[in-house]
Amino acid sequence: MAGSVATLTPPVPIPGAGVPPTPAAWQAAFEASLPYAAFLDRHANPDQRGRWDAFHARVSLTPAQRSLLGGFARRMPVLVLAGAWCGDCVNQCPIFAHFAAASPALDVRFLDRDARPDVAAHLTVCGGQRVPVALFLSEDFTPVLSYGDKTLAAYRAAAAAQLGQSCASGAVPPPPDAIAAVVSDWLDQFERVQLILRLSGRLRQLHGD
Repeated sequence: MAGSVATLTPPVPIPGAGVPPTPAAWQAAFEASLPYAAFLDRHANPDQRGRWDAFHARVSLTPAQRSLLGGFARRMPVLVLAGAWCGDCVNQCPIFAHFAAASPALDVRFLDRDARPDVAAHLTVCGGQRVPVALFLSEDFTPVLSYGDKTLAAYRAAAAAQLGQSCASGAVPPPPDAIAAVVSDWLDQFERVQLILRLSGRLRQLHGD
């Protein structure tokens, strides 16, 4: 309308929205988490450890994948919320150990979901406490993205088989081609974050190329 003056409506606060953790809080959570083997030593019983070890032995990276990971230049802290009892963790988390072994730039740590509900509350998937969830962080512990539960390849397989559970026991491991597909899905996310970090003007100004 001619002559009218536009007014800005102040945003309506969302009840119970809470405050996102600061980089310092994420750093504290990361420093309280454990490397792969130490996580299993603390949280896995012998049967669970056997499943994790068996799946770890079935994972292999191609030369191209090792070369890609070896070329990562920007330090990447990755905080993985997991549970030693969870089949989805059994069939995914050992992949991260292989990635970390191939890349000095990766610092992958694991945190038990049930031991740290304060952290888990900020890493939900579709409103639920699913695991595993990987939180990718910058060098100064600013969150970049979180990704988890199942990868696209795993969800496609679950949908095709009409599975009703989101977290199986892990007693029946997936076939080799399914493992390779999940490895590829996860590597896409690790590479994506590495490129986000490498191309970040803020990080390049702070830490160089």
